[in-house]
Amino acid sequence: MDGARYETGEKVLTITLARPERKNPLTFALYAALRDRFRKLRDEPEIKAVVLTGAGENFCSGGDVHEIIGPLTESAPAELLAFTQMTGDLVRAMRACPQPIVAAVDGVCAGAGAILAMASDLRLGTERSRVAFLFVRVGLAGCDMGACAMLPRMIGLGRAAELLYTGRDLSGRQAYEWGFYNEICAPGELLDRAGDVARALAAGPTFAHAMTKRMLHEEWALPLDVAIDAEAEAQAECMRSGDFRRAYDAFAAKRSPRFEGN
Repeated sequence: MDGARYETGEKVLTITLARPERKNPLTFALYAALRDRFRKLRDEPEIKAVVLTGAGENFCSGGDVHEIIGPLTESAPAELLAFTQMTGDLVRAMRACPQPIVAAVDGVCAGAGAILAMASDLRLGTERSRVAFLFVRVGLAGCDMGACAMLPRMIGLGRAAELLYTGRDLSGRQAYEWGFYNEICAPGELLDRAGDVARALAAGPTFAHAMTKRMLHEEWALPLDVAIDAEAEAQAECMRSGDFRRAYDAFAAKRSPRFEGN
């Protein structure tokens, strides 16, 4: 077992980080397994959405202190670079998979765990959750796994700088107010609510959702005029997918549409 559970139902893959006794930390093997699983999703059109969560009352405490951080202090430069590139590849795989990812965050969400939440498409949290980009606490920079690129776009440059420089905890309520969370849930309702959101996405126009995800990612570095042209091509492609016509026919017949695009 690599430290995670994978369950599929109703077109939704639920990935549960499953070492609750240690607050679901990441190991070398788990980083690689998650990277490979998210890469595989590109070839699994039957899966329409993903829920990412942690077992017990925590999301993820980051890299395992004894199984990752300890060994890294004794690693050669080439080994350190191979590790940081591999962790970045996990974020790339999450952003490249066409399915929307819904993170259900309770309790501790720290270090690389906060990165996993950040790299998801939607984030649901709880009042008692604590988000911390705590790399500075172990003498490292905040530029980890894309944090300096993604976090400012999510919550603003000044707020991102504060979290990355200080490594302080962000309360669940403040994470929602700052835009890190899309919604706050009661702990006992969090996973059910995340499942509801994922199933609603899975029932929608998944070809269009995949295009939205792709364009949100690709347009970060595009000038507006170039982005408008890119969106024109993307939307025209969606219009050819079949779901567009199905939605029109359903509207004309006064019934709900059934989307089939992959």
